[in-house]
Amino acid sequence: MNNYYPRILLLVFLLILPGLLLAQGRRISGRVTSAQDNSTLPGVNVVVRGSTQGVSTDANGNYSITVPGDNTVLLFSSIGLVTQEVTVGNRSIINVQMQEAVNELAQVVVTGYNTTQKKDITGSIASVSSERFKEIPVASFDQALQGQAAGVQVTQSSGTPGGGISVRVRGSTSISASNRPLFIVDGVPVEDGALTSIGYGGQNDNAFSLLNPNDIESMQILKDASAKAIYGSRAANGVVLITTKRGKLNQPTTFTAEVQRGLTEVVRRPDLLNSSELLELQREAVINAGQNPDKLGLIKGVTDGVNTNWLDMVLRRGVYQQYQLSSTGGNDRTRFYVSGNYRDEEGVQLNSRFTRMSGTFSFDTKATQRLSFGTNMTVSRGKNYRVASDNALNGVYSGAINSLPYNSPYDEFGRLYVPGNPNYQGFPNFNPVAEALMPRQQTISVKMLGGIYGEYELIENLRFRSKASIDYNSIIDDNYYPTSTAVGGFSESVGRRGLGVFTSSWAATFINTNTLTYNTILAGKHRINALAGVEVIQRTDRGGFSQGRIFPSDDFTYIGSAGVVDAGNSYLANSGLLSGFTEVRYDYNEKYLLTTTARYDGSSRFGRSRQFGFFPSASVAWRLSSEKFMERFRFLTDLKLRASFGYTGNERIGNFQFLGRWGATTYSGASGLGPSALANPNLQWERTREANIGLDLSVFNGRLSLTADAYSNLTDNLLFAQPIPLTTGFGAVQGNIGKVANRGVELTISSVNIDNGKVRWNTDLNISRNLNKVVELASTEPLYRGYQADGASATNIIVPGQPLGTFWGLKFLGVDPATGNAIYDDVNGDGRITPDDAQILGNAQPKLYGGLTNKVSYRGFDLSVFFQFSYGNRVLNFTKTSLVNTGSSISFNQGREALKRWQKPGDITSVPRYEFENTYNNFHSSRFIEDGSYLRLKNVSLGYNIAKRWVNRIKLTNARVFVAGTNIWTLTRYTGPDPEVSTLDGSTSAQGIDFFTLPQVKYLQGGVTVTF
Repeated sequence: MNNYYPRILLLVFLLILPGLLLAQGRRISGRVTSAQDNSTLPGVNVVVRGSTQGVSTDANGNYSITVPGDNTVLLFSSIGLVTQEVTVGNRSIINVQMQEAVNELAQVVVTGYNTTQKKDITGSIASVSSERFKEIPVASFDQALQGQAAGVQVTQSSGTPGGGISVRVRGSTSISASNRPLFIVDGVPVEDGALTSIGYGGQNDNAFSLLNPNDIESMQILKDASAKAIYGSRAANGVVLITTKRGKLNQPTTFTAEVQRGLTEVVRRPDLLNSSELLELQREAVINAGQNPDKLGLIKGVTDGVNTNWLDMVLRRGVYQQYQLSSTGGNDRTRFYVSGNYRDEEGVQLNSRFTRMSGTFSFDTKATQRLSFGTNMTVSRGKNYRVASDNALNGVYSGAINSLPYNSPYDEFGRLYVPGNPNYQGFPNFNPVAEALMPRQQTISVKMLGGIYGEYELIENLRFRSKASIDYNSIIDDNYYPTSTAVGGFSESVGRRGLGVFTSSWAATFINTNTLTYNTILAGKHRINALAGVEVIQRTDRGGFSQGRIFPSDDFTYIGSAGVVDAGNSYLANSGLLSGFTEVRYDYNEKYLLTTTARYDGSSRFGRSRQFGFFPSASVAWRLSSEKFMERFRFLTDLKLRASFGYTGNERIGNFQFLGRWGATTYSGASGLGPSALANPNLQWERTREANIGLDLSVFNGRLSLTADAYSNLTDNLLFAQPIPLTTGFGAVQGNIGKVANRGVELTISSVNIDNGKVRWNTDLNISRNLNKVVELASTEPLYRGYQADGASATNIIVPGQPLGTFWGLKFLGVDPATGNAIYDDVNGDGRITPDDAQILGNAQPKLYGGLTNKVSYRGFDLSVFFQFSYGNRVLNFTKTSLVNTGSSISFNQGREALKRWQKPGDITSVPRYEFENTYNNFHSSRFIEDGSYLRLKNVSLGYNIAKRWVNRIKLTNARVFVAGTNIWTLTRYTGPDPEVSTLDGSTSAQGIDFFTLPQVKYLQGGVTVTF
C-alpha cells in the first residue's frame, strides 16, 4: 500500500512529461470542427510534422500543443477525415475545419462523460439522430426511440396522450427493481417513469413528456459494459444519453419557426354486437340455462328498441397542434441556442387532453485560451386532463365496451343518465359518457432542468471541468368526482356526496460532477485519452395529499368545502450517491484500441456494510482494415472487431428498504406502533456481468455499413422481497436473491442505394433477438403475478427456466362438438379441471423485433417510410373474458367473435356454447392468448424544400412544407384493436396483457418550417 501512491504519481508524470519538456516552445491552441455542420470533432490527431510530438483533440474539439517556431507545420489527421497541413506562422490560435472523407466514420458519439468519433468506439453504442423523428409527432423522446436502434425495445402502453412508455435495452434484468435505462440529458440524470401518484387504471403518465423532443440533437444508447460501466450502479439496464441542440461555431444568427397541425383517432376499434344481435345471443344463453328470457326482460322488439354505439359516444377525432420558434448562432468563440415550444393534443377519449409549454436556452463560450464556460436551462409546464380508462372497471373506454347497446347515455331531454337517477339504465351502475365529462382529473407538472459548467486547461491538454446541475419536478394532482359518478357517488363509503383528492409533491436532484481529462500522443503512434472524476448526487422527495367527501353540492369541489376530511399524509425522503470514476483509452496507430473504465459507487439505499461497490469494464478493438494484408481489398473502407467484458449494477429501488421500519397498527382495539418491515443490513445492489463481441464493417466508401453484436448478460443478487413464513409476523423481507440471464444478437445495416447527385435513396434496417430466462429464485416455488383468474391461480408466473412475462393458465383443447363445452387439458389426470391443471402458455417477449427505414430525396422532395415490427410475442387478450364471455352475456356487450359460438351438436368452432351463469366455459385458458406479432407502418412523411430562388424573394433562408402519417397501417393476426399495448404499464412480470386498453392513436398531420 505504501508503494501505491508513488506509482500513481510516476504514471501521471510520464503522461504530462512531453508537455513539460517542450514548455520552452510557443503554445498553439485551437478547435477542430466539421466542415459539414460546424460541429466540434474529438479525437483528431494534431502532430508536428517531422516529429513524434503530438496531441489529440478533446471532447469539445479543443487542442493545445507547443511548437518550436513559426515555420512549424501541424498535421491534422483522423480516419474518415481529409488530412490537412497547416503552417503555424505567427498565430497562437489556429482553428481548423476538416472535410469528411468517409461517410459516418467521423460521426461524433457521446460515450458518457466524454465524446469520440464513431471510428474509435470499442463498446456497443447505437446512435439516433433527430433527423429520424423530427416529423413524427411524439410527445416524449423515449417514444422517438421506437424501432430506431438494435437492442432497444420500446412499447407505448396505450393511446393515452402523455402516457407511459416502456423501454428495455437488451431485455429485462430485474424482477422488482426498475428495468428502465438510465436517461441522461446533457450530463444530467433525469426523472423517468410516472410523476402522478394517482392511478388511472393500469396507465401512468410519463415524466419525459415534459421535455420537448424538437430540442434534441441526438441520442446514444450505451448497451454493453464497456460503454456504460462508467455509470456503475445505475447502468445495468442500459444508458440513454440525450444531447440537446446547441449553437454552432461561426454560424450567422438564424431564426426558425415551425408549425404542425393534424388529426388523431384510434388505430382500430373493437367490433361489438348491435342490440338485435346481442339480444338474440342473450336469449339463447338464458334458454340454454333452462330459464325464461322474457322474465329477465329480454323481450324481442322491446329490449332492443334502442341501439347505442357506446364507443361512438366516448371516442372522438382529436386535434393535434404544435408550434415552435428557435434561434441559433455563434462566432469563433461563442455559440447559443434558444427555443420556445407549445404542444396541444386532444385525446381520442372525451375530455382527455395534454398540453405542454417549454423553453430552452444554452450558451457556450471560450472566454480565454484556457477558460471555457457555459450553461443550459429547460423550463416546461404540462397539464394533463385525464380520464379513468384502460383496466379500470369504471373506466370510460372499458365502460363503453361493456355497456349494453340498448341503453342510452342521455334521456329524452338530453340530460345525462347518472347513478341515483331513477331513470338510469347503464351497466355496471355508471354512465361512461358521464364518467368522461363530469369529474375533474388534472395533473399539473412543472420541470426545471439545467446546469452551469466551467472548464480550465491547467497545463497543456490537461483540463479540469466542473458542472453543477439540477433536475426539479413539481407535480399537482387535482381531482374531484361528483355525486353523479361511480367513484363520487356510487360507493357507500363516500356517502354518495362527492369525493375530492388533492396531492402535491416535488422531486429535486442536485448533481455536481468534476472531471480531469488528458490527451496526448507519444512517439507519434500511441494515443492516450485519460479521464478521472468525482460525482455527488443528492435527491429529495417531498409531498403530501388530502382527501375529502360529503360535499354540500357539486358546485363546491375543493376539499375546504368537504364535510369530512378523512385521509391525508405527508412525507420527506432524502437519498444520495457518492462516486468516483475513471476511463482510459489507448490506441496504437489507430489500429489497436483499448478502453478501460471503472466506477466506485456509494449509495444511501443500502446497509452500511454494503453501501459501496466497484464496477469495472474493459474492451478491445482491432481495425483489420488498417493491416497491410488487407490492402488488396480495395472496396473495404473500415473493418473493426470488438470485444468487451465488465460489471454494472442496479440500485433503483425505494428508499430505506434495508432498515427495519415501524408503522401505525392496532391490537385488540387499541392503536399504537408496531414493526412493519424487517431490517436487512446486507442489502446491496443487483449486479450484472456483461460480455459482448461485435463487428463494424463499412465498404464502398461508406455506401454499405454493418454493425453486428452478440452478448451474454447475467444478473445476480436480485433485489427481491423474499417470502418468509407468516408465523414470523411478516410475509417477506427485502433481500438479494435469484438470477436472470439475457443473451442475444443484434444487427444494423445501412446502405446508400442510389446517390447520383439528383436522387439519393438510403435504407436503414435493425433487427434484434433477445433470450430472457429466470435462472434462479430463492426457492423452486413459482411466483404468481398479473390478474387472478377463474380456473387458474393467476395470468402470469415467474419460474426458473422460463422468461419474465410468461403466461400461466389452463390449456384450451377446443370445443366438444357434441355438447359445445370447452375441453381443457387435465394435466394431473384426476378427471377434474382445477387450478392444479394450469401450465405455461407462452410468453410476451418477442423472438425478433426491429425497424426498417427508407428515405428518398429528389430535387427538393424527400420521402421517408418507416416500418416497425415484432415477431413471436404472445398477447393475453384479457378483454375477451368479457367480450366473449359465455356465461355473463346479460351483463356485458359481446364482440363479433361470439357469433361463431357452438349452437347445435356437430358444430365445429373454437367458441364454446353460451349458457347463462355457466363459468366453466370461460375459465382463463390459452383460448385468450394470441399471437401478438405485427408489422406496422409507423410513419410516412413527404416533404418539399422550396427552391431558394423563391424563398429569397421574401427574405427567407429556407422554407419547407410536409405531410405525414403515423400508425397508418398494421398487419397482425391479433384480434384485439392493438397488439402493442400493455395494460399494466411498465410491468416486467405481467407484461403483454390487453385488458380494455385504449389502442394507440393514428396521426395525420401537416407542417411548415421557415428559417430566416
